[in-house]
Amino acid sequence: MISPPRRTTAYPDREVDCQEAMEPGFQAIVDCMLDAGWQRGEVMRALRRLIAADNMTQKENARVETELAMARAMMRAGKHL
Repeated sequence: MISPPRRTTAYPDREVDCQEAMEPGFQAIVDCMLDAGWQRGEVMRALRRLIAADNMTQKENARVETELAMARAMMRAGKHL
C-alpha cells in the first residue's frame, strides 16, 4: 500500500512524503534487478534514463496539446492552417 499525501494541496514536506511513500517500491525494484543479475550502477543509470525519457515525453505531450488547442481555436475562429 502506497501512502497518499497528507493533504491534496501543497504543503512544506509534500515531496519528502512522496519520497518516503515511494521508497519501499523503489527498493523492491532495485532488489529484483540485482537478484536478476544486474549491477547496481547499471540499475541506477537505467532509472535515470527512464526518468529523463519520461520528462521528455511529458514535455512533448504538453507541446502537442498546446498546438492542438491553438489549431482548434483557429478552426473555431474560421481560420484554416
